[in-house]
Amino acid sequence: MGLNNDRLTSELFPSTLSPVMLRGPTDLHGFRRAARSLLARQVPPEQVFWHTSGAPVRDLFSAPGSTAAAANAEAFRDAPSVKVPAGFMALCERVILHRDRNRFGLLYRIFWRLAHEPGLRHDPLDPDRLQAGHMAQAVRRDLHKMKAFVRFRSVQDEQFRAHPEDGPLHMAWFEPEHHIVEAVAPFFARRFTQMRWAILTPACSVEWDCVSSRSPVATAGQPRPVAQPVQPKPAAMAGQLRFGPGAKHSDAPSADAGEQLWLTYYQHTFSPARLKMKAMQKEMPRKYWRNLPGAQLIGPLAAMANERTLRIIAQPATVTHRRLPARRKALASSAEKL
Repeated sequence: MGLNNDRLTSELFPSTLSPVMLRGPTDLHGFRRAARSLLARQVPPEQVFWHTSGAPVRDLFSAPGSTAAAANAEAFRDAPSVKVPAGFMALCERVILHRDRNRFGLLYRIFWRLAHEPGLRHDPLDPDRLQAGHMAQAVRRDLHKMKAFVRFRSVQDEQFRAHPEDGPLHMAWFEPEHHIVEAVAPFFARRFTQMRWAILTPACSVEWDCVSSRSPVATAGQPRPVAQPVQPKPAAMAGQLRFGPGAKHSDAPSADAGEQLWLTYYQHTFSPARLKMKAMQKEMPRKYWRNLPGAQLIGPLAAMANERTLRIIAQPATVTHRRLPARRKALASSAEKL
């Protein structure tokens, strides 16, 4: 049996490979166009290699750059729409934000199987669907944690010194697990519409300039390249979201005076009797503590919690005195006279 006629060899070493280059790690539009085109050409999932412009995947069978570009141009051509379950698009929107480099291959495999296996949509225990569901859940959790644990610090940048009426720049540092910055940025734009802010992360940075007529702002100590606005904004939001490259933790500002006031408040309002370390670590894992100002007090306060609780219990009960308002007291005295 010749090498070209060996069925097993042809499956292990396919003669036709389809590399697809996407414009970025969250290029959902490009993935949809490529997936529709590949399905129309009946290209099975095992013959597709997904790449992104920011982090191309190098594999044994990947074609050279010119060949990949030509194949990519054909893969991105318009193709007819394909009916999928209603929840599949929402699943794609979340899974594509995951950091797993095989997420595009997984989504296309599910897409291919939905077209060829009608019963797949009724099988919630399918391994591919379960894996995609776990990835979507991880992304949702990461989105929630970023909304909850971002802490801004005020910076008097060049724009503030030139135009104090615009207010200072508020900067924050966060380390997300997945590619969620562009997806969560509109939330912060709606929440802090009238405030100039910037969030720095290792992979991507975002800036909200509520005074878009002014010149672009700069990061603390060095200028930051500014990209064109990517995310659409509601009509009521007068500003621009700009996305740029990642940053280092040293680019973030240090603690300010307002942070010390918060630490003092947190230390004095801490209730040792209500401390539940396991529940707190479940909602606020330790990996986020290094970027939260109040987390530095958790250890000392938790160590003294038992002693402070016993001290509170040992204190005598507080005697309460009932105080009647003057009007009620006058009414009570007049009723006694009657």
